[in-house]
Amino acid sequence: MFSQERNRQHGTPTVALFATAAVIALMAFGSPVEALETGVCRIEVLIDGKPLNEYPARGTTYIEALHGREYALRLTNLIDRRIAVALAVDGLNSIDAKTSSASKASKWVLGPYQTTTISGWQVSSTDARRFFFTTEEKSYGTWLGRDANLGVIEAVVYREKKPKLTLGQWLGSRSKAAPAPAGRARPSAEAEKQAGEAADADDLAATGIGRRVDHRVQRIHLDLEDRPAAELRLRYEYRQQLVHLGVLPSPEEETALARRERANGFSDFSFAPDPFNHGR
Repeated sequence: MFSQERNRQHGTPTVALFATAAVIALMAFGSPVEALETGVCRIEVLIDGKPLNEYPARGTTYIEALHGREYALRLTNLIDRRIAVALAVDGLNSIDAKTSSASKASKWVLGPYQTTTISGWQVSSTDARRFFFTTEEKSYGTWLGRDANLGVIEAVVYREKKPKLTLGQWLGSRSKAAPAPAGRARPSAEAEKQAGEAADADDLAATGIGRRVDHRVQRIHLDLEDRPAAELRLRYEYRQQLVHLGVLPSPEEETALARRERANGFSDFSFAPDPFNHGR
C-alpha cells in the first residue's frame, strides 16, 4: 500500500500516509505516546519530547503555551483497526492548511495501536515546517488571512470500515493490548520562565510556521466509516490568559495555597498563652 523512504538526516525509515477528501490517506510513522484520550485515540502536545500538562476547565481541556517554543502533536491509535485523523491547528489542516469539514479533510492514517508524531504543517511530500507558539499577529493563520480559529488544536477520528472476515479469520483473530501511556512531565522551570518573559502579558497565543524538517509522506486509499469515532479538542493560551480564565491560579493564589497546604492543626505540646499573666 505504501513504500518506505529514508530520512535524509538519520537514515531511518519515516513514512507518513494521509487521507484526502477522495478518501485517499496519508500515514505517518513515529515513536510511542500519551494525551487527551477517548477509547479510540490519544492526542498530546510535546515540547522537547515531553507531554505538556493538561487542565480540564470550563468544559474543555487547556494547555499552557510557551512563547517561542516549538511543539509537536503525538497521536496514538488505541484500537485494532486502522484510523484516519483529521488534524487541525488554529483551524488549518496540518496536511494542506485548508479549512473544511472534518469529513472532507485530508487525514493522517495510523495502523492498529500505532503512534505517530506530527511536528508541523506538511509543505511537500518530503518536508514539513515546525509548529511553534507565537502571537496572533505573527501566526500562520494570520499570514494566510484565516484567523478565526486561533488557539485551538482539534483531531477528528474516523475508523476504517471493518472488512468482512471468513470463519477461519474470525476464529483466529485476537485483540492486542494498547500501549501504556507515557508519564507526563513539564518542561523545566527555567524554560517556562524564559518563555513567559518573552511574551507580553496581553499577547494571545497562536501557532507560527517555522523551520523545515524532514517528514516524508505518501497517499493511500482508505475506506472510512461515515461518522467520526472520536473528537478531541485542546485549547492553548499563555499563562496570563489561563489565569484570567480561571484555569490556573494567580501567583498570589499559588503562594497562599502553598502556605495553606503546609498548615497543621497541632505542633509541639504547650498550654495556651494567658494575656493576664504578664510579668508572673
